[in-house]
Amino acid sequence: MSEKTNALGAYLRARRELVTPEQAGIPNIGVRRAPGLRREEVAMLAGISADYYLRLERGRDRNPSVQVLEAIARVLQLDDDHFAHLLDLVSAAARQRRRRARKETVPPGALKLLDSLVQPAFIEGRYFDILASNSLAKALDPRLVVGGNQLRDMFLDPGQQRLYPEWENVTECFIANLRQSVGNDVEDPRFADLVGELSLASPLFRRLWARHEVRGQRGTPIRLDHPQIGELTLNRERLSVGGAEDLKLVVYHPDAGSDDAGKLALLASADLPARTPDGDGSAPIREADGAANE
Repeated sequence: MSEKTNALGAYLRARRELVTPEQAGIPNIGVRRAPGLRREEVAMLAGISADYYLRLERGRDRNPSVQVLEAIARVLQLDDDHFAHLLDLVSAAARQRRRRARKETVPPGALKLLDSLVQPAFIEGRYFDILASNSLAKALDPRLVVGGNQLRDMFLDPGQQRLYPEWENVTECFIANLRQSVGNDVEDPRFADLVGELSLASPLFRRLWARHEVRGQRGTPIRLDHPQIGELTLNRERLSVGGAEDLKLVVYHPDAGSDDAGKLALLASADLPARTPDGDGSAPIREADGAANE
């Protein structure tokens, strides 16, 4: 049974393999064919039968009680985000709700707000597709245009990796958030296409995806190395868009009075040449507007 049809089993197995016997407080006995805990060890520590845990991993029982899931989560050392994801994977109601296709359309009010912001800002969809962006966002990062995808760019575009010196840490955050957002909706065509493309093209993506990390994105500083204004660190905030499920308004803003604020002001005021996706500065990036969302 594949991950697509047995998401719960794939998740339990991946998280089990990340916990060592030493972390679980049991002796490391015998030769282990795979890293982490054995199934029977998880069952013993959780106080359930080995046969029942095996049925869970193999997808033969998809309705465990919350008490059982709490016990397993304790053994697998899941934090709140990972435990919420575990609950989501066994929720029939969530599976039915998420099977409905949703068109990602930016509300007109959100577009007006985006254009009024003096900070670099853009609106992203569930899978980190760029749905709209303002002019300063495109000046800061020319790939933040309608139709772009941040996850694909971070893994596959060397120019994007140069712009974000800590790009590998950024991708880990993206992947953990994607896991949380998708939950059990692994049959969504857009999701399947994106994950399939990156799995084929990037060994790093395959390795990170296999860890089944789950984490919501929170406000965090992010470092950039811009070709015109040099290195700067901006705060990245990700805010929900009212009336549009799964859409987020992302804003980059500097600390007040900092050198980074001065550099961003220079970028906003100066007539700097726009950079192409290849980073050679030879042609301007096309403008994004709300029409792309219709």
